[in-house]
Amino acid sequence: MCIHKLGPSSVHAIAPLFAGWEESLIWSCLQGCMGEAWADDISRPKSARIILGDFCYFAGEVHSGLIREKPAERESDFIIMVPSRQGCEEWMGEIGRIYGEGCKRTERYAIKKEPGIFDRERLKGIAESLPEGYEARLIDEEIFQKTREEPWAADFTAQFAGYGDYRRRGLGVAIQKDGRLVSGASSYSVYQGGIEIEIATREDCRRRGLASACGARLILECLDRGLYPSWDAQNLWSVALAEKLGYHFERAYPVCEVYDFGHPKS
Repeated sequence: MCIHKLGPSSVHAIAPLFAGWEESLIWSCLQGCMGEAWADDISRPKSARIILGDFCYFAGEVHSGLIREKPAERESDFIIMVPSRQGCEEWMGEIGRIYGEGCKRTERYAIKKEPGIFDRERLKGIAESLPEGYEARLIDEEIFQKTREEPWAADFTAQFAGYGDYRRRGLGVAIQKDGRLVSGASSYSVYQGGIEIEIATREDCRRRGLASACGARLILECLDRGLYPSWDAQNLWSVALAEKLGYHFERAYPVCEVYDFGHPKS
């Protein structure tokens, strides 16, 4: 089944298929900031997908070609496939049929987008609650390079071409101890008027309040710059952290983690 990659002049054609979907990674692609899009037809699409980083969003009629075909330039075989609400189970069923044991159905957790809800004083208190010996600062060129050397921190900057691109469009806060990167919160992606937050802590440094501190600092930096800090949670721990920082939970939604993208079983 033939699919077409959409360029900047044609990506607008799929906007109606994604209408009403409150997902910043989709906005990012439709606005021409990041990500790539494909459809079954360039001028009058009935099916579409958007890929940005580890995420693949589907909308419209189920289309097995969009599920099967891995972009030629993509190295990773892992991707998280996310169907729209309309036709969700049909998309999920087709993904399972195509990839079989090479995929797993699970859930992610949507967090409400509510500008103006944040308590700055509370966030300042959390940001300043670092344990002794830890230092927080904005991600600069030195820390940017460290994120490229630490697998657990790669997603802080992975969607940016280099430090120049990150300095121009990205934003992040890192926590270090003895010169080593141990925690951070950064822009996984960017869209017009906001960022999508990626937050992580090195495994041996967890449960010390580091994620809370750098998350609070990043939200404050966003507010100071007129940006909205969008948050989507991978797990219930991330939901709890988001709520601690002032967000509100919206809903759980189904996704399919695919480990053999581009290598269908049927």
